[in-house]
Amino acid sequence: MFRFASPIYLYLLILIPLLSAIYVLLQFRMKRQLKKFGDPELLKSLMPDVSPFRRHVKFALLMLAVGLLALVLARPQYGTRNEEVKRSGIEVAIAVDVSNSMLCQDVSPSRLDKSKMIVSKLVEQFDEDKVGLVAFAGSAITLLPMTSDYVSAKMFLDQLNPKTISVQGTNMAEAITRATASFSKKTNVGRALILITDAEDNEDGAVEAAKEAKKAGIQIFVLSVGTEAGGLIPMGDGSYKKDLSGNVVTTKLNEQIGKKIAQAGGGLYMRVDQSNMAQSLLEAEIDKMQKEDISQSMYSEYDEQFVAVALILFFVLVAEMCIMERKNHVFKKFKLFK
Repeated sequence: MFRFASPIYLYLLILIPLLSAIYVLLQFRMKRQLKKFGDPELLKSLMPDVSPFRRHVKFALLMLAVGLLALVLARPQYGTRNEEVKRSGIEVAIAVDVSNSMLCQDVSPSRLDKSKMIVSKLVEQFDEDKVGLVAFAGSAITLLPMTSDYVSAKMFLDQLNPKTISVQGTNMAEAITRATASFSKKTNVGRALILITDAEDNEDGAVEAAKEAKKAGIQIFVLSVGTEAGGLIPMGDGSYKKDLSGNVVTTKLNEQIGKKIAQAGGGLYMRVDQSNMAQSLLEAEIDKMQKEDISQSMYSEYDEQFVAVALILFFVLVAEMCIMERKNHVFKKFKLFK
């Protein structure tokens, strides 16, 4: 494949017809002026060393040099070969709980922020994998379908907050179902669903949904965020969430449902605390998964070709300088020019 790295310099080629037109006009003007002095044939015999043909050749070489200079500046490039490379990766769907209880700060800086940090670091480890993102609370939505666009994944991740889902609660069954639907139909690729939640106010059906996901070849890894002691839920205005009776609500981690989902999904349950143990364990489990080999054709890096053009330009300029408009008596035996 051939291309120019800086094609804008090709506009310099417009100079060639413009200069050629000016040159032709000057030649006609010169002939008219010579006719005023006498018969052209007589004047030619009086100036035996003058060679109009040499002058034309010198101008043609200059125009060729202008064209070559434009090509050098435009940097011609050529792809040396079309090669096939193999890429391997897995598919990972990440479902993040964004219910109000995830604002609790029993895990620093908060349950939700800690979850986002874990996902962000995980995505940074991806190379040829695909990732999808689901947010859930009382309902679930797919924020990002399965993709290799890690920049978009981190952008959507940064924007996660309880306002992402208007319905409060922890509907893990719908989250698992939505995440399961985001996977491709390929069977020879590892597929993982990472469920990050505190599992509070859980609705029914999550274990059954996990079993269905396992049948589809999807492993479910559950990351439980929070502590058994729990904590208060900040509302952002300095106050804390209260129940209908006006009592301050204390949110506590529900580990039992998380363990059941992980077991039903054929994956692993991990407790997220202040350490990075859950992060390291998750990355190790992801690395074990089967990766699909994908053949992909691509062009190799372009090779610069301007050096060859620059050499031709150099020889053209040397030739132009060596050719004189007057006949050289030293080389009069060689009839290269008239």
